[in-house]
Amino acid sequence: MTDVDQSAAIDIGAAEFAARAYGVTKIYGSGDSEVRALDGVDVGFERGRFTAVMGPSGSGKSTLIQCMAGLDYATSGRIFIGDTEIQHLNPTAMTLIRRDRMGFVFQAFNLVPSLTAEKNILLPLKLAKRQVDREFFDEVITTIGLTNRLHHRPAELSGGQQQRVAVARALVGRPDLLFADEPTGNLDSSASLEIMGLMRTAVDTFGQSVVMVTHDPVAAGHADRVVFLADGRIVDDLVDPTPARVLDRMKQFQPSSSSPARD
Repeated sequence: MTDVDQSAAIDIGAAEFAARAYGVTKIYGSGDSEVRALDGVDVGFERGRFTAVMGPSGSGKSTLIQCMAGLDYATSGRIFIGDTEIQHLNPTAMTLIRRDRMGFVFQAFNLVPSLTAEKNILLPLKLAKRQVDREFFDEVITTIGLTNRLHHRPAELSGGQQQRVAVARALVGRPDLLFADEPTGNLDSSASLEIMGLMRTAVDTFGQSVVMVTHDPVAAGHADRVVFLADGRIVDDLVDPTPARVLDRMKQFQPSSSSPARD
């Protein structure tokens, strides 16, 4: 039993979704070596909400996010960012969609070592030749707590501070959707809580739409909703999660012994 009737929640014309997937399948290899990483996934991620994607190792959660972000191509199905279907876009068009409408935060901070925090944050806007909204930039920096660290290079920052820079970089361009893949994976528990607080603030204060892959029930407890995958399929959908409820659900979803790795 799920908290949301998923088939009723996903409407191909619904404007309330920042991203949607319909019947998405991802297959690697062929014949005896075929791996079905995603197996007919239908899911929608609402605008202005924080959704966590969870599942056992090998469940397909990272593959789903990569396909929905256009970092990998699904074998079949339809994927929309807003009202734009991305499955058949050429590489140039897909690059522009990612640049102009998406933000990314990864487990690896992916900062340029030679640039200051401020220049790292503004790099995507500079590459896109877009003007910086200084008022919004200052608001993000103040909220994230980087005011006194803008002129430091990554090596001069703690792991938590580097991830704050990565979050600020993802937010300053005001993307339609922010994807985060295990953003606390390289952080201690204190820094992890800080980053989750920032993700929550991004939604509540800046109206951001956030989709985050995580294995951590505590991190998922900051979300508005948790979508669970197992063996490449959506198996549950939990609204208003708590760490205890997430952990309880996770215990139910163990990959079959014959399942190959999908993440």
